[in-house]
Amino acid sequence: MPKYDYLIVGAGLFGSVFAQRMTEMGKDCLIIEKRSHVGGNIYTREIEGIQVHMYGPHIFHTVHEHVWEYVNRFAEFNHFRYEPLAVYEGKLYHLPFNMNTFHEMWNVRTPDEAREILVKQRAEIQGQPRNLEEQAISLVGRDIYRILIQGYTEKQWGRPCSELPGFIIRRLPLRMRYDNNYFDDPYQGIPIGGYTGMIEKMLKGIPVELNTDFFEDRENFRKMADVILYTGPLDAYFDYCYGPLEYRSLRFETETLDMENFQGAAGINYTEREVPFTRITEHKHFEFGTQKKTVITREYPLEWKMGEEPYYPVNDEKNVEIYEKYRELADREENVLMGGRLADYLYYNMDSVVRAALRLADQEKRKRGG
Repeated sequence: MPKYDYLIVGAGLFGSVFAQRMTEMGKDCLIIEKRSHVGGNIYTREIEGIQVHMYGPHIFHTVHEHVWEYVNRFAEFNHFRYEPLAVYEGKLYHLPFNMNTFHEMWNVRTPDEAREILVKQRAEIQGQPRNLEEQAISLVGRDIYRILIQGYTEKQWGRPCSELPGFIIRRLPLRMRYDNNYFDDPYQGIPIGGYTGMIEKMLKGIPVELNTDFFEDRENFRKMADVILYTGPLDAYFDYCYGPLEYRSLRFETETLDMENFQGAAGINYTEREVPFTRITEHKHFEFGTQKKTVITREYPLEWKMGEEPYYPVNDEKNVEIYEKYRELADREENVLMGGRLADYLYYNMDSVVRAALRLADQEKRKRGG
């Protein structure tokens, strides 16, 4: 007889939220996790008293009050606001694109002055944009594209913008006000003490087996629970029968420095194509740290290969077609649920992950009782 109601494959944010909610509903859950830690890509580790975002910076932001209330059950969030900068040929520019950016780029002071330049530069593209380069210029003009988008995007995707599909950049918000807050959402912050502590509190009382690969003993794991929630790569679950779904990967180079403050900001993007990394994160600034040392991470985009960590799905026509085939197989699986960024082959913001996991748990409650 199955020992658990639910076996959750993956202790990332999606799996953790689902397990917490189902346990709260009186269900018995077991989580297995291939990595040596919980939290998935929001995992944080303390170094020199600093909470280091080991898989890149994660800032929680949402417009949904119920999501904000939910995560605040498991952590106290600070008032951090993400105000990144960009470096191009030694000059600093504010992000996102706002009046500070336009002043730095064109020495304009008023929205009308900035708008006049933008309208003129956008007019370079006539008709339907044929690629990402034309799409970006049609949205923000040649200068912003060349200085702040082109090199960064080509590093991120490993190919020229003229060869990338335009849908990658559907919209590029332009703020006609002096406002460097990257997100407009009313609820924003970082959990004090890091995301790992938040996840651990979420999973309190729920058995978690780390360093455990579902695929090494799939049949026995399937017998352990009435229902499986799988949060790993969708193609891996079906043994890549239609071929692998493609991703872009990342390499993180983390360094402890014997100084109090390296760059004065949590995030600085490097937008020149010739600079091999895309950004430097200084982690202490997420919690307004005053430690004697600092920890920085350089982020290098990589071409993804089988066996490497998948980060950004390549949602082009070919991969979407493959994904739909896998999705048809997934829909036919009995007593197997799938969710999260890898199973859904989508790039998710954290609040969307929480919403989706809570929604799935509520669906399960209605379906199976609890």
